[in-house]
Amino acid sequence: MLTPHQELSALDSEQNPRLSLIPSSAGQLICPADDIFNADAVSLAIDNAIADVQDPAQIRMAVVAILQKNQAEGRAAIERAFSETPLTARRVTRAYVHLTDGLVQQVLRVAATRLHPNPTPTEGERMAVLAVGGYGRGEMAPFSDVDLLFLTPWKSTGWVESVIESSLYMLWDLKLKVGHATRNIKDCLRLGREDFTIRTALLEMRHLTGNAELSAQLKNTLRKDLFDGSLSDFIEAKLEERVTRHKKQGGQRYMLEPNVKEGKGGLRDLQTLYWIAKYQHGVAQAEDLVALKVFSRDEFDAFDAAERFLWSVRCHLHAIAGRAQDVLSFDLQVQVAERMHYADHSGRRAVEHFMQDYFRHATRVGELTRIFLTALEASHAKSEPKILGFLRGRSRKKKLKAGYALKQNRLTVENEAIFLSDKINLLRIFEEALRTGYLLHPDAMRMISANLHLIDYAMRRDREANGIFLDLVLKQGNPERALRRMNELGVLGAFIPDFAAIVAMMQFNMYHSYTVDEHTIQVVSTLAQIERGELVEELPIASAILKRGVNRKVLYIACLLHDIGKGRKEDHSILGARIARALCPRLGLKKPMRPRRSNGWCAIIC
Repeated sequence: MLTPHQELSALDSEQNPRLSLIPSSAGQLICPADDIFNADAVSLAIDNAIADVQDPAQIRMAVVAILQKNQAEGRAAIERAFSETPLTARRVTRAYVHLTDGLVQQVLRVAATRLHPNPTPTEGERMAVLAVGGYGRGEMAPFSDVDLLFLTPWKSTGWVESVIESSLYMLWDLKLKVGHATRNIKDCLRLGREDFTIRTALLEMRHLTGNAELSAQLKNTLRKDLFDGSLSDFIEAKLEERVTRHKKQGGQRYMLEPNVKEGKGGLRDLQTLYWIAKYQHGVAQAEDLVALKVFSRDEFDAFDAAERFLWSVRCHLHAIAGRAQDVLSFDLQVQVAERMHYADHSGRRAVEHFMQDYFRHATRVGELTRIFLTALEASHAKSEPKILGFLRGRSRKKKLKAGYALKQNRLTVENEAIFLSDKINLLRIFEEALRTGYLLHPDAMRMISANLHLIDYAMRRDREANGIFLDLVLKQGNPERALRRMNELGVLGAFIPDFAAIVAMMQFNMYHSYTVDEHTIQVVSTLAQIERGELVEELPIASAILKRGVNRKVLYIACLLHDIGKGRKEDHSILGARIARALCPRLGLKKPMRPRRSNGWCAIIC
């Protein structure tokens, strides 16, 4: 039986294998186009209704009434089809673009031909109307903004201003949230240089109606006079914007009420990758990055799956709320999970399975971002990272051990075949990264992720492998960094299989702020901070206890395993104790001479 996110991949990829970063007319819709908006029929109805009407106010009222009816019918058709196939978001986003295109084009047609007829426009009265931003990209949720650029060759004329004003009044009467600007080509160049948000919106412009030659002239001028030669500045601006956005959203990928659009690992992160790729390579679709060797096919498939899943979630959020809604709050999580056909099973609620899928996609988005940015560094489009933490400011760096190499100031291996001939190296590389302070290069991360099958039963029982794992937690001073990267790459779950079950797991209650695995890693991190004396003022009692001396190995393993039994039918403390009984001897712990009623050291851990 396919899970909902697997079903999403099968359905949407089969029916439209290309990404949705294209105009709505280029891909399939969730239902027949004429069921959403039949332009010919609507035009005929409008023309018949206003044929003998002369008063501008009455013309506007008649047009809005007809368009409101068709708007409601189009939305209803999309919603019905989406409820039947609730995981095919691409066709839904294109369907809303198709509906919006029809509404905007009809409004502009009436404004230009009936409200303000001008049979012989001058050269200066040429006008093009372009969709920009997400609307220009061809992606819209049910209540996304409608961003329009009214483009003129020179200064706006009275006729142009009248057409725009009448059009906007009708669009507002249709309850559309319209963002608009009237500019000429010089204005676009000037403002694009000054404001990277405007520049990004112009990057995604799409001609809607009016003078097509004017639109083409703007596109060519922007590429030649603005985009070309300014890639590095654009990248740095978008990445700075991304950091600011993440901080505003809480700075964590695993917040239990995430913002699907703006949060870490959300749609905006994927769109940022696409913006940079389009700016650099002029790609029409993210899939083109495979041919450019920025992503492997598997990595693009992960990009593809995450994009489709997140858009499905966002469209359902809008539909449930009846307005623009991007925060996946607790009350809405249940409804979205139900709409996406998740079910209770294995002792966990449907909403918890749904949110686990969400966080797994968010994690993958983070990995893809690292890979993409490193590819940019390789092409010298982005500056390389500085060495981390304790090596900052030092003139001498620690020498790498044999078999390792630096690539773009990141740690990788000299020879992959030799490295993989000893499977314990899959742990040693994390030890080397902590020892030297270098980040792992995406090539190394790709290699690790592709060879998790080497972490087998024999390796998990190997004394040296377990010793290295314990050293990562106990001896390098920064266990959080190693555990988080091992978790993101699947190593932690492969080495401790019971940990894999709690990866990206959320608990649907008000007492937890993070997923179980993230909470666990933060607990270990906090213990390390206490031990380093960094939390004496905040946690004086715990700090004093650690100073007096405790069994560090027991304490760290206890923190690592304290929630490992979560998410099963059985009480997690009982199951956790049973897991600890099996796992702790492997990690070097021994039972006390006189075990307590709760089975020895299991009481300490669980």
